[in-house]
Amino acid sequence: MAREKKRRSNGRRSPLAAAALIGAGLMITGAVYAGASAAFAATDTQTTASSTLTVEDGEKLFQANCATCHGLDMQGTANGPSLYGVGELAVEFQMSTGRMPLQMQGPQAPQKHPQFTEDQILAVSSYVQSVAPGPTFPSEKTLDGKGDVAHGAELFRVNCAMCHNVAAAGGALTEGKYAPALTETSALHIYAAMVTGPQNMPVFGDMNLSDEDKRDIISALLFQQQSVQIGGFSLGSLGPVSEGLFVWIFGIGALVAITVWITAKSN
Repeated sequence: MAREKKRRSNGRRSPLAAAALIGAGLMITGAVYAGASAAFAATDTQTTASSTLTVEDGEKLFQANCATCHGLDMQGTANGPSLYGVGELAVEFQMSTGRMPLQMQGPQAPQKHPQFTEDQILAVSSYVQSVAPGPTFPSEKTLDGKGDVAHGAELFRVNCAMCHNVAAAGGALTEGKYAPALTETSALHIYAAMVTGPQNMPVFGDMNLSDEDKRDIISALLFQQQSVQIGGFSLGSLGPVSEGLFVWIFGIGALVAITVWITAKSN
């Protein structure tokens, strides 16, 4: 009888075993569902990206995502400016850099990951251009990076370095605004910024900088992006500020440490 009771007791399942079995089942089911959802989303994204959208599609996207601030007629509202005259180049720049749609009101729209595919952005840009024409895309020659690098660097120092830093590392402006770094900016967006004047940047028209001048500036910045550091610490390429701070902390600090050590040694 004792042996039979022992067998029965050994054959019983622990209450924790049922809970563990249910938990494992839920985890497996969740993992399968998540994998299937991700695969479906990837397939849907690829289909959208490979499709060619029309101006009508751009109109629908604009009405769903932009009209709240800019108005259905693009005349602007209390929450957003008019889009008349901005053109497709400005729309492509703002949406491709993730500045639009605006995340929140502030001194400046920050750059972030874009919320739309390239096809969707081009469709919205084409729609805005059809209703409120403005600056359009430049020729391939302007963006080829084969201009006069030396002349472009000189033009950049005269017209742009006071905000973007001579090394194109960006810099602070007033009231929480800033000039972004250009170390990874594409040729198209450099041109678009000069032509459309986003944020706090002035517009550089043909009277200020010709297309050839813009090509030279783009070439100089692309050359700088591709250049290899020949040695030493760049210190963020911020010039005298970071260099002076480095000397103050490490140079004078080392002198003080040596002085203390010599004094202690003599005593």
